[in-house]
Amino acid sequence: MSSKTIHLSKATFTISAPDIRKLPEDSGIEVAFAGRSNAGKSSALNTLTNQKGLARTSKTPGRTQLINVFEIGDNKRLIDLPGYGFAKVPLEMKKKWQEALGEYLEKRQSLKGLVVLMDIRHPLKDLDMDLIEWAVDGDLPVLALLTKCDKLSQGKRSAEVLKVKKVLDTLNGDVRVQAFSSLKRTGSEQADTIICDWFTEDQESE
Repeated sequence: MSSKTIHLSKATFTISAPDIRKLPEDSGIEVAFAGRSNAGKSSALNTLTNQKGLARTSKTPGRTQLINVFEIGDNKRLIDLPGYGFAKVPLEMKKKWQEALGEYLEKRQSLKGLVVLMDIRHPLKDLDMDLIEWAVDGDLPVLALLTKCDKLSQGKRSAEVLKVKKVLDTLNGDVRVQAFSSLKRTGSEQADTIICDWFTEDQESE
């Protein structure tokens, strides 16, 4: 089934929730976006949905403190998870974000795919690897989106993608790697296809 039946551009903001108890009913299909708080997650979401202001971007990393839900129709949702790692915020606040993130990943039954965003110049930090390994252990497909690839030359970009692929191949999971640039829209078509296929594949298996 092709990605034609799903249109990420239909995404509309539904709710910001501090934890899973405030989220919509746990049914349907969700694809979650997670990444370090300086990985360009909001920009990627805006690019993939063709909406400049859907996810709030900020010059200050770590502004995504809540679980943000975007409906794309027919009980299908994109989920913007709290950023992790880099943000210069009080430790107590950071812990709260981490709890919300962990609880969502552990308990949300409708989660069918995970997009892990990493700056292509600094990929596979410990928290990134923890997240990807967790997803593989749970048989969850992963798209490792290597953001800000416009900052590298074509050769360096290809080398970095290959390096990340080699590391992630050792996990023996359904993990795909894609260079991505919100600025140049590099890799947006490929990412769109993968994400839309997750929605339709799961629908077909029901």
